[in-house]
Amino acid sequence: MATEKQKQERWGIAHIYSSFNNTIVHITDITGAYTISRVSGGFVTDKGRLKGAPYQAMLAAKRAAEEALEKGITAVHVRVRAPGGHLSRIPGPGAQPAIRALIQAGLKIGKIEDVTPIPHDRTRKPGGRRGRRV
Repeated sequence: MATEKQKQERWGIAHIYSSFNNTIVHITDITGAYTISRVSGGFVTDKGRLKGAPYQAMLAAKRAAEEALEKGITAVHVRVRAPGGHLSRIPGPGAQPAIRALIQAGLKIGKIEDVTPIPHDRTRKPGGRRGRRV
């Protein structure tokens, strides 16, 4: 009985990029090569200042999950990413509501991992040695 249920499950990967300005939810197949759904905060709002807000992230994740369910994806592994590098290593305010919206839409969640690119040395900030001259 359990093997039949496992055969019915089709896994994908939900890549959630969350900065303070926007949240992008990108659902792919398990290899990561084929895009099933990609929705951002700008798709669901017409106000630019609200693209990074938690409510817009929730709406974007809900829309992406509905498209994935239509195409047969029933479960996802979640990869959360922040800007990283010399920018913030903490995901924006839309990351947690996006994961909750995926669950509420009916997708099963596997593992949740942080894939923020963190340099092992230091990346140089833009602006040069003397800084940004205004």
